[in-house]
Amino acid sequence: MLDLNDLAMFVQVVRAGSFSEAARRLGMPANTLSRRIDQFEGQLGTRLLHRSTRKLAPSAEGQALFERYASALDQIFEIERHHADVQAPSGSVRVAAMLGLFEFFRMEWLAEFYTRYPHIRIDFLLDDTPTDLIAERIDLAVRIGIETGSGFKVRRLGPNAMFLAASPAYLKRRPAPRTLRELAEHDCLTISNRQGRNTWRLQGPRGSQEVPINSRFAVNDMRVLTHACMAGLGIALLPQLMIEPFIAMEQLVRVLPSYRRASTELGLQLVYTSRPPVPPPVAVFADFLWEKLCEVMPSSSRK
Repeated sequence: MLDLNDLAMFVQVVRAGSFSEAARRLGMPANTLSRRIDQFEGQLGTRLLHRSTRKLAPSAEGQALFERYASALDQIFEIERHHADVQAPSGSVRVAAMLGLFEFFRMEWLAEFYTRYPHIRIDFLLDDTPTDLIAERIDLAVRIGIETGSGFKVRRLGPNAMFLAASPAYLKRRPAPRTLRELAEHDCLTISNRQGRNTWRLQGPRGSQEVPINSRFAVNDMRVLTHACMAGLGIALLPQLMIEPFIAMEQLVRVLPSYRRASTELGLQLVYTSRPPVPPPVAVFADFLWEKLCEVMPSSSRK
C-alpha cells in the first residue's frame, strides 16, 4: 500500500527538480528527504529517480507514477486545507467596551489575535454609558462599574477599585482635602449621569460614606475625564487600571488615599450575551481578552 506522505515527497522532488529545493519547500533537511525517497523506492522495488551530481530526473516508472497520482494528491491536500479552514473559528464578534479600553489594551495584541485567528472580524462599540447589549447586537462586553442583568453569563476579573486623584498643579493651587467633608469645597470632575446626582459613595476607615461634591466638569468619556484631571481642572474618581501609569510618572497624585470606591459586583468583567454553547469566535476572543486583561490588571485588584 502506498504511503501518501512518501508519495507527496516524491511528487515535490519531481516538481522542484532537486532535493535541496524540495526540502526547502517541505521544511525538512535535504538528507532526510533523500533517505525517505530511497526507502520509498525500496518499498516499490523500482528506481523512481535518476540522480547525478548535476542532474535529477524521473525514471520511466517514476514519470508514470507522477502522472498517475500528482493531480489526485493535489485534490486530497486541497480538501484537507479546506477542512482545516472550516474547522478554524470564523465570523464576526461585536464587542462593547469602555472608551478607555485602548489606553491599556495594546493594538499589537489585536495583531497577535488576528495572526492566530485570521478568519475572525472584531467590531468594537466604545461607550462609557450603559449599552443595551441585546438591542445593539453585542456578543461580548467589557464592563467596569456598570451593573449587569442576571440574564447574562459574567466572568469577573477583579473588583472595581477607583481612587481620588488630582494633578500636582491643581494641588499646588488648592491644598489637598484632609477629610471627606472638605471635598465639597473643591472642584470635582465626574462622569455624566442621567440622574444628575452629585455625590460619591466611598469606602474608608469608617466604612461606606456618601459625600456631596461640586461637579465643576462632567463628561461621558473616562479618558477625557483622566486628561481633564491631569490638566489641573480638579479632583476625579478614576479607575486604578487607568491612573496607575500616570501616578508612576507623577502626572497624578492620590487624594485622600485611605478612601476608595470598590465593588466586587461592579468590577472589571466580561459579559456574554449568547447562551451556551458560546459561538467559537466569541469564545476564543473572550479567552484572549481575559488572558491579556489579566496581564494589565493591578495585582492588588485581582481576585
